[in-house]
Amino acid sequence: SCAVHQQICLDTLIFPLPQIEVFKQGFNQKLQEGQEKLHQMWLDWSRKSFKESGDEGSAEPEEMESLALLMALGITQQIQIACCKIVSAIQGLPSSLQAKVKQSLSTIEELHASFLVAKSFQDLSSSVLIQSQRKLAVIQEYMEELLDYLKNNTPLSWLVGPFSPKEEKK
Repeated sequence: SCAVHQQICLDTLIFPLPQIEVFKQGFNQKLQEGQEKLHQMWLDWSRKSFKESGDEGSAEPEEMESLALLMALGITQQIQIACCKIVSAIQGLPSSLQAKVKQSLSTIEELHASFLVAKSFQDLSSSVLIQSQRKLAVIQEYMEELLDYLKNNTPLSWLVGPFSPKEEKK
């Protein structure tokens, strides 16, 4: 489902943000550990995203920065698409839930824009990275709230489909 896919993308995006922050701070040991983690994450992500090409790539540490930004950009784009689908699918649900999902979409659009213009980690301020982690945690809470609501209050139209009168033949 779209919400589950979005949850997976959110989880995937939240994890590399602290690694990016460590890269920015430039701690040698942490940097190497972070590079290795980001490299492994890149390989995992690229396997999932580029199964048809079969090219996992073996990035050098120098390339990890651009690969991490590329990964974050791709993930935020996937979340953005999922959010758009969720926004259109939840029409008729309580307005508070709709507002939270729309806020989530807006937040993801902002985050995506930040990664889109970033050419290096230096283009991402520490405050942007920290705020992004907090905002992504809030989005996770909103999605869990939406899933809980749907689990307990599934709209009838989702179960049986839309009703339309049939025309009788004479």
